[in-house]
Amino acid sequence: MSGNAGLLNDTLAAAKAEGRAALIAYLPAGFPTVDGGIEAIKAALDGGADVVEVGLPHSDPVLDGPVIQTADDIALRGGVRIADVMRTVREAHEATGKPILVMTYWNPIDRYGVERFTAELAEAGGAGCILPDLPVQESAPWREHADKHGLATVFVVAPSSKDARLAEITAVGSGFVYAASLMGVTGTRESVGAQAEDLVRRTRATTDTPVCVGLGVSNAAQAAEVAGFADGVIVGSAFVKRMLDAPDDAAGVEGVRALAADLAKGVRRRA
Repeated sequence: MSGNAGLLNDTLAAAKAEGRAALIAYLPAGFPTVDGGIEAIKAALDGGADVVEVGLPHSDPVLDGPVIQTADDIALRGGVRIADVMRTVREAHEATGKPILVMTYWNPIDRYGVERFTAELAEAGGAGCILPDLPVQESAPWREHADKHGLATVFVVAPSSKDARLAEITAVGSGFVYAASLMGVTGTRESVGAQAEDLVRRTRATTDTPVCVGLGVSNAAQAAEVAGFADGVIVGSAFVKRMLDAPDDAAGVEGVRALAADLAKGVRRRA
């Protein structure tokens, strides 16, 4: 795929050529402020993240845990708009040259207008979108506009996805496949890891597209474990928690940079 999605493809291929998984960080736009969020995203990339997913804060984030919901609430109370999300993408991409995606629920795009959203995201230098709640069978209008503007369309698969469903999803997605394997309560992580590994294996049977895992990874050892079987390791809540727990925004940004550096070592160190 040409356009901005090409940078994402090249970045994932370069990590594979180095014999490692890519590190993908998630942080919401507008958190703790629009400017502060941009600084945090740049710190994650400077620290060692290969790709960043910029979250578009939503009032009903059904798939997000309490940490990300808290950050979304702060961003929404601060008045974050889609224009701020686009500015976040633009400034992070221009500062680092790395691929930036937007992760969003479908409703905000639908209200904003698909053509307008895809055109603005491409113009901002965005590489594509992760759309966790857009059903594949209803995605043709989105994909038409995304393809026109050179944007990747990343769909989410889960351990509950049947093989036929995985094939249906991977046939039309691009960039990478987001394999979501939700962490259970403390103490069940080993079984969840096995579930994620099985999901990656089943997904790979249907596609050559890289498969990246979001699995509640929060440290280098877990990153190394997931890097042993996935093409990319996605980390979100751990970055957001660094910001939430910091005494001030500057300390939060440094915490994000340090965590990215630690995780970047992890994805280079196979378990």
